[in-house]
Amino acid sequence: MSPGTQPAFDHLRRADPVLARLLDEAGEPPAERDPSRPAPDDHYGALVRAIVGQQLSVTAARAIYGRLLELFGGRPPRPQELLDQDPAQMRAAVGLSRAKVTFLRSLAEHVLSGDLELDRLDALSDEDVIAELTAVNGLGEWTSHMFLMFQLERPDVLAVGDLGIRRAVERAYELPGLPSAAELTELAEPWRPYRSAACRLLWRWLSNSPE
Repeated sequence: MSPGTQPAFDHLRRADPVLARLLDEAGEPPAERDPSRPAPDDHYGALVRAIVGQQLSVTAARAIYGRLLELFGGRPPRPQELLDQDPAQMRAAVGLSRAKVTFLRSLAEHVLSGDLELDRLDALSDEDVIAELTAVNGLGEWTSHMFLMFQLERPDVLAVGDLGIRRAVERAYELPGLPSAAELTELAEPWRPYRSAACRLLWRWLSNSPE
């Protein structure tokens, strides 16, 4: 996924015996960037895809995103193109909810107005990226964490609100229930500065483990 992947898993193995066990059971997540994702410099396309995929299964998200690309000639709509498109027609043609069309339009408006300067995001801290993104209607903390982790490939992101991460931690650490954000943050302290790698390992282990 990004340079330094092997040192990250070496660190996690040393820092946390539970993660060491998960690495033995599930293996390391692939290091390569998923080729289906937008290019590393296509931050706008990545955010469009993120909004479309919110609260959907992977299969449903891919299908709807594919229909969106088809509507705009096989590529993500440019901000002005999206605003020029009739919202009702977009909902009917693509299968987007009314709320997601509103979120996509909010993203386009923030980009066109300059309130969201996508070219600046690479240079900002994780906290400042989150502040910039969450100013857009429909981009919350979870989406911001996914953007940091998979688009900007930041190494130390902890997706505290992700249900899969919380469920994996509950099972792997034999907790009595799903950990709160504060509990997860405290438990993950030894994972620094590679919490992104730990999240990817937890997702991988959860997907391979029996119910």
